[in-house]
Amino acid sequence: MSRINKNVVLALLTLTSSAFLLFQLYYYKHYLSTRNGAGLSKSKGSRIGFDSTQWRAVKKFIMLTSNQNVPVFLIDPLILELINKNFEQVKNTSQGSISQCTFFCVPRDFTAFALQYHLWKNEVYQERKGKKGILQLIMKQMMLENETCLTEGWFRIAENMGFQCLKIESKDPRLDGIDSLSGTEIPLHYICKLAAHAIHLVVFHERSGNYLWHGHLRLKEHIDRKFVPFRKLQFGRYPGAFDRPELQQVTVDGLEVLIPKDPMHFVEEVPHSRFIECRYKEARAFFQQYLDDNTVEAMAFRKSAKELLQLAAKTLNKLGVPFWLSSGTCLGWYRQCNIIPYSKDVDLGIFIQDYKSDIILAFQDAGLPLKHKFGKVEDSLELSFQGKDDVKLDIFFFYEETDHMWNGGTQAKTGKKFKYLFPKFTLCWTEFVDMKVHVPCETLEYIEANYGKTWKIPVKTWDWKRSPPNVQPNGIWPISEWDEVIQLY
Repeated sequence: MSRINKNVVLALLTLTSSAFLLFQLYYYKHYLSTRNGAGLSKSKGSRIGFDSTQWRAVKKFIMLTSNQNVPVFLIDPLILELINKNFEQVKNTSQGSISQCTFFCVPRDFTAFALQYHLWKNEVYQERKGKKGILQLIMKQMMLENETCLTEGWFRIAENMGFQCLKIESKDPRLDGIDSLSGTEIPLHYICKLAAHAIHLVVFHERSGNYLWHGHLRLKEHIDRKFVPFRKLQFGRYPGAFDRPELQQVTVDGLEVLIPKDPMHFVEEVPHSRFIECRYKEARAFFQQYLDDNTVEAMAFRKSAKELLQLAAKTLNKLGVPFWLSSGTCLGWYRQCNIIPYSKDVDLGIFIQDYKSDIILAFQDAGLPLKHKFGKVEDSLELSFQGKDDVKLDIFFFYEETDHMWNGGTQAKTGKKFKYLFPKFTLCWTEFVDMKVHVPCETLEYIEANYGKTWKIPVKTWDWKRSPPNVQPNGIWPISEWDEVIQLY
C-alpha cells in the first residue's frame, strides 16, 4: 500500500512539475514577444538595434559632417535600395519617432557616402572671403594651390571622436592638359573606421560636362592593406562618373541624411559608372609631331561638330538610348582629345537591341532631317542625318555574335553589303568637348580593328569600302528589297 502511495505521489509530483514548467515556458515566450513586438515598440525608450556597430558609426559620422558643414549624401547601394523599397515608411518617419533600426543596422562592412567637394570648397571660400575682405585674392590663390587643406580640420576631429581615418589623394586629372598644373593633388577617398565598421567617403568632383566624378582608390606602398577589407569597397576600383543627382533630406533610423531624389537611378548607375580619361600627354605628343589645324575652316567645323554632338546626345538621352563615340570621332578622342578637323562628320555607335522605332522622328523633331537610311533592323542598319553647315551625323548599329561584334555598310548604287568586325567591348564614360559620353572601354582594340596599327598617322584620304582593315564583303541586297534598305533623301 505504501509502495502504491509512493508511486502516486511521484506521478503527481511529475505532473505538477511539468505543468509548472509549461507555465514558465509560456510566460517566457509571452514576455519575449511583448518585449520584441508591438507591445514594447509603443513604449517610449525601447529602441531595437540602435546599439549596433553600424548604426553608431553612421550616427557619429553624420554628427561630424553636420557640425563641420561638410556637404555629404548617402550613396551606399544596399541602403539606398532598402530605402527605395520602403520609401513610404521612410517618408512618414520623423526624427526620433522610430523604435527599430531597419536600414543602417543591416550587416555590412562599409557605409558609403559622397562628399560634394566643389560645394564645400565654394562654401569655405565664401566664408573666408567675407571675413578677410581685402585679402580675398590672396586667400583664393592659397586655396587654389592647396585645396586639400579644407579637409584637414574635420579629419582631425574625426580622429578625436574615435575614428581611425585614411586619406587617399592623387593628381587632378582635370589639369592634365595644363603642364604647369598637372601635378596638383586632390583628395579622392576617405575611409574612417570605428570599431568593426567603416565609413567610405567618396569625394565627388565637378567636371566641365556638368557631371560628378570620383577617382581611383589606389593604395600607396606605405598604406596598411589590412586596415579594412578594401576588396569589398563598392566605389574606387576604377574612376567613376555620375549624373548630378537632385537630393532630398529624409530621416532614416532616426538620423537625418541626404539621399538622391531618385535612389534607384543612382544605384543603377553604379555598375556602369567606369570612367577613362582622355590621353592628354599622348595628345600633346601628337600635336608636336603633327601641327594642329587652326584655320578658320577647321575651327568652324569643330564648332559645328560639337554642337551636332551635343544635339545628338540630348536627343538620344531623352529617348533613353545609350550610344558611344565611334569611327573617326572615337579616333579623334583617343588620339588627340579633339575632333579631327578633316573628318567632316560625327560618328556614333548604338547596339541594335537599343534601337527604338521613334528614333528617326526624334531627330527630325530636333531639326536634323534624315539624309539616308541603309539596311534594316534585322541586318546592317545605318542612319545618317544632316546637320547645319554641311556636317553629317552617322549612326552605326552594332550586332553581337558569339565572339565578336559588327556593324554593316551599304553601297547605294550597287546594293553591295559590307561588314566591319570588332572584338567584343564594353562601354565606359569619358569627357569629350566638355561632354560626358561613352566610348569603348577597350579603346585601343576598337581603334586598331577599324584603323590598323598605324592609327597614329593622320590619313586624310579614306575609302570606307577598302581602307578599314576590319571590312569584309557581306553579299548584295536583293533588288526586291532596295526600296526598303536603300533610302536616300
